[in-house]
Amino acid sequence: MGLADKAQNKAEELAGQAKEKLGQVTGDEDSENEGKADQAKSNLKDAGEKAKDAFKH
Repeated sequence: MGLADKAQNKAEELAGQAKEKLGQVTGDEDSENEGKADQAKSNLKDAGEKAKDAFKH
C-alpha cells in the first residue's frame, strides 16, 4: 500500500470520527451514523490495500 493511500485512508477515518463526535454532541443521529459509515469505509479500503500487498509478496 502506498504512503498516499495510507494517508488518505487515515484522513477519511479521522473525518469520520469527527463527524461521529459532532453528531453525538449535537444529538444528530444522522451525522453520527454517517461518521461511523465513513470510518467503516476507510477501514475496508485499508484492509483491501493490505490484502493486495499480501498477494504481491
